[in-house]
Amino acid sequence: MNNIEGALFGIVRDTVAPSKHNNMIWTHRIYRSSKLLAFLIRMEMLLFGVWALLALISSSGATEGLFEVSVWPDQALVKFGQSLMVNCSTTCPDPGPSGIDTFLKKTQVGKGPQWKEFLLEDVTEDSILQCFFSCSGIQKDTSLGIVVYQPPEQVILELLPMWVALDEVFTVKCHVPRVAPLENLTLTLLQGNQELHRKNFMSVAVASQRAEVTISVRAQREDHRCNFSCHAELDLSSHGGGLFQSSSASKVLQIFEFSQHPQIWVSPLLEVGTAETASCEMARVFPAKEVVFQMFLGDQALSPFLSWEGDTAWANATVRAMETGDQELSCLASLGPMEQTTREPVHVYSFPPPVLEIEEPYPLAGTDTNVTCAGHVLTSPTPTLRLQGAPDNPAPGEPAWLLLTTREEDDGRNFSCEASLEVQGQQLIKTTTVQLHVLYKPRLEESSCPGNQTWMEGMEQMLVCVPEGNPTPSLVCTWKGMMFDLEVPQKATQNHTGTYCCTATNQLGSVSKDIALIVQGLDVGFGSTIFIIIIVALGVGVITIALYLNYQPCKRERRKLPYRQKEKNKDEESQFAVQQAETCTTHNC
Repeated sequence: MNNIEGALFGIVRDTVAPSKHNNMIWTHRIYRSSKLLAFLIRMEMLLFGVWALLALISSSGATEGLFEVSVWPDQALVKFGQSLMVNCSTTCPDPGPSGIDTFLKKTQVGKGPQWKEFLLEDVTEDSILQCFFSCSGIQKDTSLGIVVYQPPEQVILELLPMWVALDEVFTVKCHVPRVAPLENLTLTLLQGNQELHRKNFMSVAVASQRAEVTISVRAQREDHRCNFSCHAELDLSSHGGGLFQSSSASKVLQIFEFSQHPQIWVSPLLEVGTAETASCEMARVFPAKEVVFQMFLGDQALSPFLSWEGDTAWANATVRAMETGDQELSCLASLGPMEQTTREPVHVYSFPPPVLEIEEPYPLAGTDTNVTCAGHVLTSPTPTLRLQGAPDNPAPGEPAWLLLTTREEDDGRNFSCEASLEVQGQQLIKTTTVQLHVLYKPRLEESSCPGNQTWMEGMEQMLVCVPEGNPTPSLVCTWKGMMFDLEVPQKATQNHTGTYCCTATNQLGSVSKDIALIVQGLDVGFGSTIFIIIIVALGVGVITIALYLNYQPCKRERRKLPYRQKEKNKDEESQFAVQQAETCTTHNC
């Protein structure tokens, strides 16, 4: 019995404690049980040893297989061309070979027992970086996605074309030369503050690195001078970044309608040196106020004054031709990229007024003087002449003339010289007028200086005497040896009765005349005359009132007689009354 069996036997024996008579039997049974129990213990120890060996073998591999590899940052968003710091670490207590795998330029800037740090420079495109560590011959790695972004710093808008004909199609195009990532970009086209079109780029290939949007629009009048712009948004919130926005410069769209040719309004005949007005009109044009006109007479540029109303624009210019002959008046109308030119032929002629000459412009009465009518030397061809008062028309190319013996009655007489010229089938006429001044001595005619004059006593009166003569004579009147003022009205008295001597004088001589003045008093006859005038005036007033009252019903029915006609009737009745009174006075009624 070995030691295990003996020990087990003693334990069983002491535990059971059987009786004496059965001592041998129990001893045999205990012995057999001890051997069985020892066998079982040996088997158990054998199994434990196998398990412990297996556990020892596998414990080293299990420790090595449970290590981790990590990278920081876990999400990388880098602006184009910038740098990125990357840290790789592991949980392996004693790591082996390690590092990062990338095509980017890398520099190790730090390390520790379980980590390494790298600087990535000039990051210009998206990539995936691998960070790896080895532990007990086993290598593990982890990846880091690097996203490169470019904000939409330049947004370009194009209007094609910038001047668009009405109802034609124009293109609005917006593009961003450099922006990333495209899948996070949105472009919005705006007309003023109104959104025209919006486009995102979720399905656009990232490799293109270019974003653009294009739409076509039909031009309407309300689009004229509208501002168009493009707004770009780069939303990087899904990558842990922010929102970048940028807008293009505004472009102004010009809409036009310009289908007609300008029309010129000008006389086909222009006289050299004479100002004429020429007009150039453009119809069915939009916008009319933006039409630009240029007008020329040959090579001479004119200065037009522009006007517009509705869809019509026009220009007026003053034309002054300086050379004779056939020329051309042109009008150039332009609007944006469009222009139209119209030309109109004109003929420039020279036709100064004829020359009218009086041999002696201030002849003495009774002397002879020649009046000559001739064409101007600059008139071509020679005009046809006619002198007023001449007995015959002159031969072509010859002047017209008249020999005149002057009389006092010819003073102030007008002579006219008429020249006619045919130009381009039109008959043109020019006339020159000259006044003749005949010099003669003073005259005191009875019609303008009566020899007998009557004043009414108590009334304001003036002596009537107007001399005739050329040069105009001066007049001096005396009364009782004293100068009498002809310019100031006098209150008539009996003392004014008498004879006044008036003398008219000019450079050619003088003439005198006596004027007998009588002042009549307010006698009975005169008073009766005044009374009759008053009675007649009152009668006319009564008749007028009666007619007016009788006229009212007719006025309400017809209302056709104007107010001025009634006043005229009243004036005629008043004049009739005055005439009656004067007649009565003449006959001493």
